[in-house]
Amino acid sequence: MKEIVLNNRKNGMAVLLSVLVLYILAVTGTIIGGMELGRSGNPVLMIVCIVALCIGWIPLCGLTVLKPQEAVVLTLFGKYVGTLKDSGFYFVNPFCTSVNPAARTRLSQSGDVKHASASGSDAAAAAAAAALDGTGKKLSLKIMTLSNNRQKINDCLGNPIEIGIAVTWRIVDTAKAVFNVDNYKEFLSLQCDSALRNIVRLYPYDVAPGVDTTGDGIADEGSLRGSSEIVALRIRDEIQKRVNEAGIEIVEARITYLAYAPEIAAVMLQRQQASAVIDARKMIVDGAVGMVEMALERLNENEVVTLDEERKAAMVSNLLVVLCGNHDAQPIVNTGTLY
Repeated sequence: MKEIVLNNRKNGMAVLLSVLVLYILAVTGTIIGGMELGRSGNPVLMIVCIVALCIGWIPLCGLTVLKPQEAVVLTLFGKYVGTLKDSGFYFVNPFCTSVNPAARTRLSQSGDVKHASASGSDAAAAAAAAALDGTGKKLSLKIMTLSNNRQKINDCLGNPIEIGIAVTWRIVDTAKAVFNVDNYKEFLSLQCDSALRNIVRLYPYDVAPGVDTTGDGIADEGSLRGSSEIVALRIRDEIQKRVNEAGIEIVEARITYLAYAPEIAAVMLQRQQASAVIDARKMIVDGAVGMVEMALERLNENEVVTLDEERKAAMVSNLLVVLCGNHDAQPIVNTGTLY
């Protein structure tokens, strides 16, 4: 399906003025014809004017007003006629109908939130107002934001995680969006879910050894938490491949929520805490060993005291206990001799 843009239909104001002039002339002719009919005049003028009054409103059905970043897809007796995309006052065939299969679809996205949150009489009033002004049949060409529900997906290590994304998109081909898919909003939502699942299962939540996330056969340090920009770009490209046939352009995809699933969140938190404690202890021990070495070297250089191997071992042990302990040391002063 190829899009046909109608650019030569911006004559709505001329048609409106012509219809108004026609009605004025028809009313005047009816009055004059009625007066002449009472005088045994020719009734043809009166009949013609009455017919004009009865059918003169039909061209008004072909008047359409478009705001910036709006479009209308027109069909005539089931055949695609063309698309109005530029803002202005248009006149089209009064028997043409506008098509928008996703007019009543409400998703968690910009443009639908207001109607989706309305309830009862408010929702009915909003739907009636949309039907009255015809905006329900118009396609928005603005950049829209789709925020799908959070999904529970297993990462490449089998850990269940919860992730949510926000996708910004817009329609670039109205004919494909209307005719190539049944409902372009639902189609986009389903493709976002599928693409998200396919990409997330390639990555671990956190950096893990021996994991290849790029498919080149070499282990790397890619992860959902540490490579969010790369993951978002791959999700965007994956969605774009799937929605090309629907005439939709994916502007951007961003991860809005990322966490372990509740059933393993506590265990993973303990694991992270244990890893943090081990790293901290390792740093403390490395620093303590360096300080002990420095102390022994300074004592030997300055010849403050001469220690045999047994005394050095005792000194190293005492210093390590003091430097690596969790609490402040309680010193014991020896007032006697060293030996």
